[in-house]
Amino acid sequence: MRVLVACEFSGVVREAFRKLGHDAYSCDLLPSELPSPYHIQGDVLKAISDGWDLLVAHPPCTRLCNSGVRWLAERNLWGELRESAAFFRAFLEAPVERIVVENPIPHKYALELIGRKYDQVIQPYMFGEPESKATCLWLKNLPQLLPTKWVQDRKQRCYLETPSPERWKNRSRTYQGIADALASQYGSSEKPNQVMFQQSLSFDAS
Repeated sequence: MRVLVACEFSGVVREAFRKLGHDAYSCDLLPSELPSPYHIQGDVLKAISDGWDLLVAHPPCTRLCNSGVRWLAERNLWGELRESAAFFRAFLEAPVERIVVENPIPHKYALELIGRKYDQVIQPYMFGEPESKATCLWLKNLPQLLPTKWVQDRKQRCYLETPSPERWKNRSRTYQGIADALASQYGSSEKPNQVMFQQSLSFDAS
């Protein structure tokens, strides 16, 4: 399967798919943190029409997420909001059969501009990570992502991240457990089926 992981500099999701044998590429304006010939450094909008079977997109959330809504009026950032929403919609409307777009919980203005609500909210602690960070998924021709392992002891490392020039990078990386779930559940050459996943996954709710 040909997979494009859009707006990813970490390479975490890309490598999760590649480990399962998929022809996966990441694309971002930044170079890949994990040096790889399978990273496209450039404008992702020029790459999304290149015959991909699956698009996994992580568009910037700064102007879209609920945590930053207070700044829209205070700093007159409405123009940046409209640009961010248009960029987000470009992934939802991309000419790709299967699409998953992830972002933090959006505010109401972002949802109005995006045009539809998210399909699912996931947490890292549903996928073996001892972390709490609500993440929304917008899905096209894909079922909801099934939890793989629940973790009871959780912390909010991202929320408590110390302010620094690297803070946004540290907060934006996909957790390994989620990346592995995306690859294993959405990496099928057949059209995914919710019942098939429920029967085949080893689900651990302990």
